[in-house]
Amino acid sequence: MHRSVLVRASIVLLLLLTALPFPAAAQVSITSAEIPSMMPRGQKPKTGTGRLRGRVVAADTGSIVRRAQVRISGQDIGTKTAYTDAQGRYEFRDLPAGQFNVSVSKSGFVTMQYGQARPFEPGRPIDLADAQVMEKADVALPRGSVVTGRILDEFGEPVTDARVVAMRMQYSMGKRRLVATGRGASTNDVGQFRLFALPPGDYYVSATMDGEDTMFMDMFGGGGPTGSSNKSGYAPTYYPGTPNPAEAQRIAVAVGQELGIADIQMQTTRLARVSGSAMGSDGKPIGGGMVMLMPASADAMMPAGGTRTDQDGNFTLSGVAPGDYSIQVQSLVALMNMAQQSMTLLGAASPSAPASAPAIEEEVAMAAVTVAGEDVTGVIVKATRGARARGRVIFEGGAKPESLASLQLVAAPVEPDMGMIGAMGFGMAAIKETGTFELGGLVGRRSFSFLQPPPGWFLKRITHEDADITDKGYDFKAGEDVEGFEIVMTTRSQLVSGTVTNDKGEPAKNYTVVVFPEDPRQWTLTASRSRAAARPDQQGQFRIAELPPGAYLAIAVDYVAEGEWMDPEWLERAAKKATAFSLTEGAAKTLNLKLAGS
Repeated sequence: MHRSVLVRASIVLLLLLTALPFPAAAQVSITSAEIPSMMPRGQKPKTGTGRLRGRVVAADTGSIVRRAQVRISGQDIGTKTAYTDAQGRYEFRDLPAGQFNVSVSKSGFVTMQYGQARPFEPGRPIDLADAQVMEKADVALPRGSVVTGRILDEFGEPVTDARVVAMRMQYSMGKRRLVATGRGASTNDVGQFRLFALPPGDYYVSATMDGEDTMFMDMFGGGGPTGSSNKSGYAPTYYPGTPNPAEAQRIAVAVGQELGIADIQMQTTRLARVSGSAMGSDGKPIGGGMVMLMPASADAMMPAGGTRTDQDGNFTLSGVAPGDYSIQVQSLVALMNMAQQSMTLLGAASPSAPASAPAIEEEVAMAAVTVAGEDVTGVIVKATRGARARGRVIFEGGAKPESLASLQLVAAPVEPDMGMIGAMGFGMAAIKETGTFELGGLVGRRSFSFLQPPPGWFLKRITHEDADITDKGYDFKAGEDVEGFEIVMTTRSQLVSGTVTNDKGEPAKNYTVVVFPEDPRQWTLTASRSRAAARPDQQGQFRIAELPPGAYLAIAVDYVAEGEWMDPEWLERAAKKATAFSLTEGAAKTLNLKLAGS
């Protein structure tokens, strides 16, 4: 399942629903290490007699780091937090046997995972046996890099409360794009900003006007009088001063370096108003509905504007910059249901669905609009009933789980560009005790997955009328009813494990193994179960579970940034040095690989 996408969208949606803008020091990007580990419904964290101890030090001096936050996560414990003491030591007690990940953060330092040797690579898992006491799970934190500068307006005067972020070019959501990294910053009263705790690397700096407070005020107090509005505003501006990301200048920072860059002058753009009306599928106005203006590109998670409809369904969005957008309208009833789903995804609420759901909850009100600097009027946003999907879950190889109603099925978007936030509010339902399910409010290409699969069960395939749609999903059209989905679960899983040696035949301890399909046509899929990467455990062995049967290539490399191995261009180069193997159902494959290039 696209769990990181689901969690990101849920966090954003909850912020929207509670009218809370991101705080100035909030993380603007979420890595896999930062996503909390959730326990399945009804399952309590396990305990045992294992212990894990370690010490946190500064990478440059070896001095102890006090009050560092240490987080351990695992399938059977969720996520637990501890802090280092006056000697820089930490300890987790009562751990069950299992595999765990540890990450450490401290202000002024780069957040690191246990076993992580370089920036942007995953850490190494820790395998703990029953009653085992692991000493010296030490982590060295590098000093964070810093980028400073000033943001000025078109008159050369300082801009206060501009939002500044560092961005990296990386492969994300099916293409290479600029992705916000680390912590953002807001400019002070003299236009200064300070981006800190950055890992060493290459970055692009982007500045935008922080209009979230105004947007939320408009969104929750919409309707009624309107004020005067400037016809010009500021486009997102990239260092050294261009609205075009392709013309942005890359900067490089070393470990612990503080780099001052030249002033960035915000670039002006013509703003417009977008007005129209929203109505339900019954032709009646959607009064008091929430209106969100979402950028068509998945590069932006937050709305570009928001307001409320009046009692007649009318709305006006002011200060809209040129671009392509999706206008999304939700009734307050539907928003409450979306909030419940988001709380469930984040593990903060029971996933039980309401006994009855108003019809409006299955309606989708969206309209595309292009703004080119002139006001856009007369936009009609008419709701249509989302598609319904009906099917059944089949359990092969064992007795079905005792309580099927505790299983939550999610239909996540395969293409995130389809309007992520609005789309994430639909497509969740419990499995009935008969094994059947029904999901409503579906629009666009969706892929089915369990929020938490039952213990000991693995996804085998998903079909619609005997056609395999496991990875590619199904493209739903508004208003249609689609029968015949089958989700097959099995107790048999596939495992790939092994070791890696260097050019001298010696065991390698620090590497990344990437496994991907032999068929290049599968490399371009946005999300695929057939691609995976693994880092070695403390014994130097790697382990990749739950790959579907098929023909594969495997390569061991000294370093690859997290997610970079999803890029088809990287896979094309890796395929020339990779080892081919096949994986049959229920098989356990052992590979002995050599570091690529050795």
